[in-house]
Amino acid sequence: MARKPQDLTSYHGHHVVSGAELQTQFDDEAREAATASRRWRRIRHGVAISLLVVLLLGGGVAAWAVLTGRLSVPQPAGKATEAVTCPSGSYDYLPPEKVTVTVFNAGGREGLAAQIGDELKARKFAVKDVGNERLTMGAAAVLRSGFGGEAAAFTLQRNVPGSVYLRDGRSDASVDLVLGPNFKALADPGVVDQTPGPLVCTLPEATAPATSAGG
Repeated sequence: MARKPQDLTSYHGHHVVSGAELQTQFDDEAREAATASRRWRRIRHGVAISLLVVLLLGGGVAAWAVLTGRLSVPQPAGKATEAVTCPSGSYDYLPPEKVTVTVFNAGGREGLAAQIGDELKARKFAVKDVGNERLTMGAAAVLRSGFGGEAAAFTLQRNVPGSVYLRDGRSDASVDLVLGPNFKALADPGVVDQTPGPLVCTLPEATAPATSAGG
């Protein structure tokens, strides 16, 4: 009697997975993984595009607000010139030899700084140097110093009619004297007021001088 062919798809009541079925399973899992990967990429791309659109819209709105004046952009602070508030109090007139000054010519007259420097030396002021500078102002001259040079600036100011004082950030007691186009001459040494008093920081017509730093 012929033997019944053995069923190769079953073993002791359990289904035996064939190579074709196993390959099909692997193919299904690979397709599912690929589908999930594509779905995740689409989600990420969608989020990235949405963020980009939001940023572009925000930038456009901000630019429009700045251009129309609805939004102001704070500007970086430049080198501070502490002349917004004039120094208060009264200063004593110092001996001129205690006043170290650098004279700058911003008046357009050749040799003006050297000339005034020599005149100040004759009055015993310690003239450190002379040079040229670009300066736009309505005052005859501008005096600049740090906090420690205010008394020296006051002393020099009494010798320079029509000058105004500006405080800057230097740490020593030196003073700059910048001669403008309206400068005429130093005060007569015989009539210089040497009594205590305040610094003058504004023009007689109460017009604040505008300055631009130079060399």
